[in-house]
Formats: sequence, structure tokens, C-alpha cells
Amino acid sequence: MAKRDYYEILGVGRNAAADEIKKAYRQMAIKFHPDKNPGNKEAEDKFKEAAEAYEVLSDTEKKARYDRFGHQGMGGASGGHGAGMNMDDIFSQFGDVFGDGNPFESFFGGSGGRRGSGGKRQRVGTNLRVKVKLTLEEIAKGVEKKLKVNKQVACTTCGGNGAKDKSSFKTCGTCGGAGQVRKVTNTFLGQMATTATCPACNGEGNVITNSCGGCRGTGRMEGEEVITVNIPAGVADGMQLSMSGKGNAPERGGIPGDLIILIEEIEDPILKRDGNNIIYDLYMNFADAALGTQVEIQTVSGKVKLKIDAGTQPGKILRLRGKGLPELNSGYTGDQLIQVNVWTPKKLSSDEKAMLEKLRTSENFMPKPEKGDQGFFDRMKEFFT
Repeated sequence: MAKRDYYEILGVGRNAAADEIKKAYRQMAIKFHPDKNPGNKEAEDKFKEAAEAYEVLSDTEKKARYDRFGHQGMGGASGGHGAGMNMDDIFSQFGDVFGDGNPFESFFGGSGGRRGSGGKRQRVGTNLRVKVKLTLEEIAKGVEKKLKVNKQVACTTCGGNGAKDKSSFKTCGTCGGAGQVRKVTNTFLGQMATTATCPACNGEGNVITNSCGGCRGTGRMEGEEVITVNIPAGVADGMQLSMSGKGNAPERGGIPGDLIILIEEIEDPILKRDGNNIIYDLYMNFADAALGTQVEIQTVSGKVKLKIDAGTQPGKILRLRGKGLPELNSGYTGDQLIQVNVWTPKKLSSDEKAMLEKLRTSENFMPKPEKGDQGFFDRMKEFFT
């Protein structure tokens, strides 16, 4: 199912200010929160969909990339509503939207953290960001990269729980192991029951009486991992790809963060990128342009031979169909456009000057502009319209 436009999801225009986007998301999150709509799958999908839209539009870089490339600029993710978001983690990421008066903390029992089975809080590790530099050839074909990433990993001594041994865990006396505490408040509407994260165990349901000596109770340590990343063909400079669970390990167990891969395109000294098309400047002498010849030119997939017709004029644009770059997650591939540049020598020998003097007055060497010739840029238009 195709993704809906993020601006449409939040009901704002493309020129909406950051405050307007935040306000729109807050209203939708309150309206479709699962605790307010128990058992309503449609409301849950809309809640996650709104969070995914806000996650992009609230970030300046991501918003600019989305405005330019659409959903493909977000890594080409596909799937149902909220495919890139986990509902349980939404408030831990966007708590600033609600401030101290989080309406879900007050009325719906939300804790602002991720919860597992039984309502106990699960810690979530932080995300990692790495840059991957790609050549045009790698972008054209797609590539597999192995990245050595330094990050926080689970402690090898305690397995990540932070305790010396199993007997070091003790059920929290405040919440009785539930991870949450319930509070009844008298209001003018009557009694209102709310739940909140247990302040004694921070929502985990237990406390540690004897910490692990290897990690001093944190459950994690410095380490490294070699991660294989498959980068699809057609990515562009500034795009981001995400690998779930490949980021930092959290303290005392839980769910690792994500690895965010930022694409950085290496500028090619010969080939210039223009969207999915490749621009190539061909320099040749006027004898070859007049008589015609065959030249070898560079493309993203290797060298190819190209026939130059006799009488080719400077500024002429030749096209190699399908020799450009593929569009991400699409069957379309751009072209390579070759601009012909005729080289005029700056220094001539006496014999060369004599030959050119004889040709100077030849009728065939008199300039004859083609009818309607409006220059290079006008001729380029036919390739982009």
C-alpha cells in the first residue's frame, strides 16, 4: 500500500511552520492514542502514521530531503501505516511535544517509555549515525559495504542485566513488580484513576542489590561490530538508510537503538550527476568534428564507443539511453547526455597556419548557423521536458 503524504496526514500545508506542525501532531496523537481508543486498530494505525509523519517533518534535514525526494528520500521504506515507527517508543522520542503536562501521563496511563509484556518498562538504546561514501558506479549498481562500528554493547559478564547473579534481583517493593503505580485523584468530575512509571524501579519491576563488577551495574560496555549494509541502487547524496537494532545497547538490557547510514556521494572528476541523468563533456578537434570519427567515452558502467557524425556542431547534445542512474525502487533509469565541445588550438606551427589560411576562404568553412538555433541551454530543454 502506497504511503500517504506526510503533510496530508497532519493536515498542514507544505509551508507550515515548525510550531504549526507540532500543534497538528499533538492534536492527532491525543485523538488517536490507543489508550483512548482501546481495541481500535484503525486508530492505532493513524496514531503511528502521525508519529512517522512528525518524525520527518519536525527534523529540518529530513523535511528538506522529503520535500525534494518524497518517501524515496527516506530510504524507500514501504509497508503499512507507521512502518518506520514503533508505537511504544513514540513518547520517548517526542516527549517535548507534550511538555510536563503530558496528557497521556495524566489521563491514559502513558509513561513516555517503551513497555513490554505486563506493562514493565523496556529501555531503548540510542541511535548511531555513520557516513558512507559512494562513487557514481556504486550508486548505479548498488553495493554491499562492511562497516566497523564502535558502540555500546551488552556486558559479556552479566549478559546485559547489570546484576552480579540472579539472586541480586529483588522485586520492587513500591510497585510489587508491576513497573507502574496507580493513583486515584478526586476531581469535580469524580474520582479519576491514573497510572505512572514507578519512581523506585524506573518501571522495570525490580531493583538490583548487588551490581555486576564488569560493567558496574550499567549492563553494557564499549565494543565494536562489523555490520554488513546492502545499499540499493539509485540512492542520492544526503539520503539516510536505517538498520533497526544495530545502534547502542541500552543500560541493563532492553532494545538496541538503530544505525542510521548517511549517504555521501563522491564527486566524479569526469561524470556530473543531474538527477538520474549523467552529463559528460566531450572535447574533440574540429577535424574530427568535420570529418566524423569514433570516440571512447566513460559511463557509470564502463567505457563505450560512440560514433560522431561528420559535420557535428559544437554544443550538440548526444544521448546514450539508459546509461544514467537508476531511480530508487523504480524501473526507470536515466540517460547519459554528451555535450560536444570542439577544441581550438592556441598555438599553431607555420605549416598548420598555412593550411588554415587556405581553408579560411573556403565556402564550406564559412559559418552557416542552423535555422532556429538558440544555443546549448535551449537544446538541453528537450531532454528534461
